[in-house]
Amino acid sequence: MKKILLIAGTCLLAVSAKAQDTTDVFNRHLHLEGVVVTGLTGDSKLSETPSSVSVLDANTIRSNASGNIIDAIAREPGVSQISTGGGISKPVIRGLGYTRVVVIADGLRQEGQQWGDEHGVEVDGNAVHSAEIIKGPASLMYGSDALAGVIIFHPEPNPAPGAFTGGFSSEYQSNSGLAAYSLYQGGNRNGVVWNLRFSDKYAHAYRNAADGLVPGTQFRERALTGRVGLNRKWGFSRVTLGYFHLTPGMTEGYEDGILEGPTGYGMELPFQQVRHYKAVWDNTFIIGEDRIKALVGYQQNRRQEFEEDEEEAGLDFRLNTLNYDLKYISKDLDGWKLATGLGGMYQESDNLGEEVLIPAYRLLDAGLFATATKAMDKFHFSGGIRGDLRALHSLARIGKFDDFSRRYFGLTGSAGVVYSPMGNLNIRANVARGFRAPNLSELGSNGVHEGTVRYECGNPDLKPEFSLQGDLGADFATKHLSLVTALFCNRIDHYIFADRTGQSIDDFAVYQYTAAGALLYGGEIALDVHPVHRLHLETRFSYVRGTFDGGDLPLMPAPRLGGEVKWELSHDGKVFNNSYIAFRVDHNWKQDHFLVGTETATPAYTLLGVTAATDILVRGRRLATLSLVADNLTDAVYVDHLSRLKYVGIRNPGRNFTVKLEVPVF
Repeated sequence: MKKILLIAGTCLLAVSAKAQDTTDVFNRHLHLEGVVVTGLTGDSKLSETPSSVSVLDANTIRSNASGNIIDAIAREPGVSQISTGGGISKPVIRGLGYTRVVVIADGLRQEGQQWGDEHGVEVDGNAVHSAEIIKGPASLMYGSDALAGVIIFHPEPNPAPGAFTGGFSSEYQSNSGLAAYSLYQGGNRNGVVWNLRFSDKYAHAYRNAADGLVPGTQFRERALTGRVGLNRKWGFSRVTLGYFHLTPGMTEGYEDGILEGPTGYGMELPFQQVRHYKAVWDNTFIIGEDRIKALVGYQQNRRQEFEEDEEEAGLDFRLNTLNYDLKYISKDLDGWKLATGLGGMYQESDNLGEEVLIPAYRLLDAGLFATATKAMDKFHFSGGIRGDLRALHSLARIGKFDDFSRRYFGLTGSAGVVYSPMGNLNIRANVARGFRAPNLSELGSNGVHEGTVRYECGNPDLKPEFSLQGDLGADFATKHLSLVTALFCNRIDHYIFADRTGQSIDDFAVYQYTAAGALLYGGEIALDVHPVHRLHLETRFSYVRGTFDGGDLPLMPAPRLGGEVKWELSHDGKVFNNSYIAFRVDHNWKQDHFLVGTETATPAYTLLGVTAATDILVRGRRLATLSLVADNLTDAVYVDHLSRLKYVGIRNPGRNFTVKLEVPVF
């Protein structure tokens, strides 16, 4: 009972700059009323949304020193990451990751190989203007796999009519020698809008005080994104083309007590090549006060592993995906806002190399939904229902995989209410049912997974996961204080995870996918106090506990506490504007709740950091933005519980200094 009461006291801060004046760095994160988020029936005010939602603006994302876009948002309460060095990170929301988190980029559901440990999310962080994080089952809006929540990366907004924009940004990090730059150009002329961005990033092996340089942690990342569209009174239509290429090294850990392998910028065996191509056609048609949204997208994800030959990949897995989404959003009908639609995807995969972990497959996914919201006095109600059908067929491979077919159906929904007894207080309650069909890795894998150094065995008899989650929270904001509270309890039937069997094949430990009833509960807290005009004091806390009948669930992040003291130096529109300096501390408690036989306990650790930033103005025009970031100032030796390198004896990166420069040319 004491533990439940403790969790009930945890809180969450959700902040956005979508409706804020970006020049007001003093007060913008204390106001929540005007923030616009993705709602059940289209865009909604954050204050009217019963779900737990966080929104990070461009300034917040850019102020963090990171190796990739997931790393840049992982400090947000309730969000963590499964990482492999600085180049590869996978998102985790309230203890759930992999295919339980849906990522949306350029309006398209990102489909790569979310089931795998050894590669991240193929999104260029420079092209992200803001990030919206929906915490909790979001199957109602996004179908199967949104069991943990959704991360939406919003692209850069269109320039104002008649405007041309362009510029570049650059970055350097001392620990891994990371050097990056990004060039962009956009415009809006007579309703024709366009945007083009090229980004390049490369890093050598990172270092820490215990391991020195860690071989195989170098990476290179390149991305090209182009968008062209037409804005008219009837709505808009735009086409986005994207290419993302990540070349990460592969770390094999200690051998005979020695770390061996490449440490420079160049790639030596073993390494990967991950390429992601996408094309998105996104449309909105305005019919009176109603809207029709239609989206079609194509993606190809190809992952190759080179271990013995730099010219020929041992593992070569290709995934093609066709996505579709159609929504009708109505005007207010006696206070009701209604939306209905359908969406889904078709997938085909191929194994082009000699090494094969999962079978080639074909997948068809379709969902139909209806939602409604209504405001009544001080209450705002919302909810809906959805049905999803997923059919897949696994192709046989002689001596390796059997041919089999599966069909899964999920009926999901949510119901929530926001009560606003006064203008600066909102109390939220939400209940949601989530659905996730097993993926091919869980159903049919059979072989050595080099990225995780284990032999994985699928289970074709697995059933789909169904969750029932309750959320309760409140937010309160005044001129000098902002506080938002949230707690959750999530029951999942047939929770799927890989458990170690105790057997070995070819000296690799065998892991078998199994399922059990699971319970996850916890919450987050964030408090922003603004006692005087220039001073901000922030505190954030996250906690999640995951259990099943046989013990603790794997890959649960440790409880985390973060604090920051920020002093605003200038806001006078002179040469140095929007200047500030911030000191922060992040403490992770010991994680001694882990899956016995598969994981081990992780010691507590504390990290210190400092950030300083300023705009540089000439005659009132922003000439540049300069940021200086120092992470892990004490050069602490530590390992995060969700680091994949932990089990090959490697610690996380040590002290790191970052310099960022952004220059708008026009």
